[in-house]
Amino acid sequence: MGSVHASAVLIGARAVLIRGASGSGKSRLALALLRTIDGDGRAFARLVADDRSRLEVHHGRLLVRPAPELAGLIEVRGLGIRRLPFEPVAVVGLVVDLAAADGARLPDEASRQAVIEGIGVARIAVTASFDPLPLVLAALATGQVS
Repeated sequence: MGSVHASAVLIGARAVLIRGASGSGKSRLALALLRTIDGDGRAFARLVADDRSRLEVHHGRLLVRPAPELAGLIEVRGLGIRRLPFEPVAVVGLVVDLAAADGARLPDEASRQAVIEGIGVARIAVTASFDPLPLVLAALATGQVS
């Protein structure tokens, strides 16, 4: 598939792929997940990619990798580019679409799944006015990750 405008964080065995337009909060959500999940020791969490990710299908799984020139780098708004430990590849288990037009209080079944390169992955559509962190944490806690 190639390069997409997305960030990714590995949480446990699966990655959360965070999609959205520039300025939608991809890096902010990635940092919040790293701080919340790895910071309190509830699970292993590590950056995979920020801003640009490479997606590919391998053995029926959707994989995410960092763009080589951005590996280990993340933008911290107000501080600039920072270097973090990173995973070179991860299996995507959840897609979060920020500022999504189809975000809803009670989403229908169709909007709860993304199909990327023929692979179905659990999805959360988040409206622009809503904080995505509690939604992602709830999805992780309730086993929504595929």
